[in-house]
Amino acid sequence: MATDRGDEDGVCSTEHAFYCCSVLESQLRGGGAPEPTFPDASYPLFVTWNTISPLPGGSPRLRGCIGTFSVTALAQGLAEYALVSALEDSRFMPIQEDELPTLECGVSLLTDFEDAPTYLDWTIGIHGIYITFPNPYQSYSGRSYFRRRASERSKLSATYLPDVIPEQGWTKYEAVESAIRKAGWDGDIDNELLESIKLRRYQSRKVAVSWAQYLKWKDRRHPDVADAF
Repeated sequence: MATDRGDEDGVCSTEHAFYCCSVLESQLRGGGAPEPTFPDASYPLFVTWNTISPLPGGSPRLRGCIGTFSVTALAQGLAEYALVSALEDSRFMPIQEDELPTLECGVSLLTDFEDAPTYLDWTIGIHGIYITFPNPYQSYSGRSYFRRRASERSKLSATYLPDVIPEQGWTKYEAVESAIRKAGWDGDIDNELLESIKLRRYQSRKVAVSWAQYLKWKDRRHPDVADAF
């Protein structure tokens, strides 16, 4: 069972994740989402939805994750990306109403952005990575349809949040290699490509709550309203 995990320095709070849950529930079941109760600060942010395993000790399974590196007002950004990550992540089918009891919601507020001198100058477990590199497809012959589409971009880019890399058990090189593939490059990864990478490292403040915890929070806020479950 997921636990109510709070950010140590208070930048990110469970109220942020509960608000995302209320926005998604309102979208799928109708009715209005409550007004946010947290200060409307501004951060780059990501919203992650996981499916909780019913087995004891089972690991959460990713169900959707999308966000923005633009500095965004929290009330607006959380409401937007709670729905985009739940319903528009192209890797998954949209979340359905009957899945709500199985969900965990995570909110990551991104901080401490720094340009790294090299693509390996960052620390696993502390930093997330955002890589950009010149698009090799623009000088690559024999392009497939996918490659023609990819070649329309002058640069390719990808990111991994700080918690993803230790969860996968990757080394720094493996994480960068995976990010290159995630960005869309399926050719050789040679020293020339690696040295062309611009890497920004960043940190995040994260909380995660289960749907059961959200329901308890909602009941405390509105004890006179019978819950749908």
